[in-house]
Amino acid sequence: MPTNRTNPFSVLIVEDEAILALELSIRLEAEGYLVAGTATTGRQALALFMQPQFPIDVILCDINLRGDWNGIDTARQLNNQRAVPIIYLSALTDQATIEQAKQTHPAAYLTKPVTTDSLRIAIEIALSNFYPALPAGQAVDQQPPVTLPLSARDGEMILQVDDYIFLKQNYQFIRLRQEDVLYVEADDKYTTVVTRTRKFVLRLSLGVLLQRLSNMKLVRVHRSFAVNLPNVEAFSDNEVQVSGQNIPLGRVYKEEFLQNFRI
Repeated sequence: MPTNRTNPFSVLIVEDEAILALELSIRLEAEGYLVAGTATTGRQALALFMQPQFPIDVILCDINLRGDWNGIDTARQLNNQRAVPIIYLSALTDQATIEQAKQTHPAAYLTKPVTTDSLRIAIEIALSNFYPALPAGQAVDQQPPVTLPLSARDGEMILQVDDYIFLKQNYQFIRLRQEDVLYVEADDKYTTVVTRTRKFVLRLSLGVLLQRLSNMKLVRVHRSFAVNLPNVEAFSDNEVQVSGQNIPLGRVYKEEFLQNFRI
């Protein structure tokens, strides 16, 4: 492996959950890697791996893949063609799965959900161990810094399509109409999005959430609360009523709140 390469290291993502594959791609490209492709099955991964126009330097592989090859089978097939560092991604932490994974000598084993920091560290260590000729501190050819979009920062992703938002809960994105959001309540690093039928807890500060949903009519009325303006039923000097729930109206936020009403 030449040490004076000018191209970024390329990563193949093997993940059968399309949203997770998209999220991984965004994070990797923001870190300066080239995503050479994404595969949803082991056989598709092998086909991409064998294409000469897409030389793969490292592989991220989910263990629990659909199809006749799981992630461990896929790793064996890929390494039969050419040795390459493979990083497993999995929600499984049972000893039997780990023992099977160890037989393929992976570069790392990351449990889901994966943070950007853990992903970056695992890839850098995998590359530096697999390509020891690389100078220290140059496991990856650095590209110009890329700022992660708000939708992918801080470990939470929020998707928006027309009048809908999709909030991530475990490994699913749940669709909500913007008008269904009543209010949001902050508690330290977490914010709860409240609708008429359920609550969604996100690992985001209230300020970051309001940034991401800036196209909605969410108005901050307290250091810990913001209300969805179309759902406000009544208000007084110190409270805002939303769907029968009384939300405190802080003195600091009252002027901003009142500016939303025309006289």
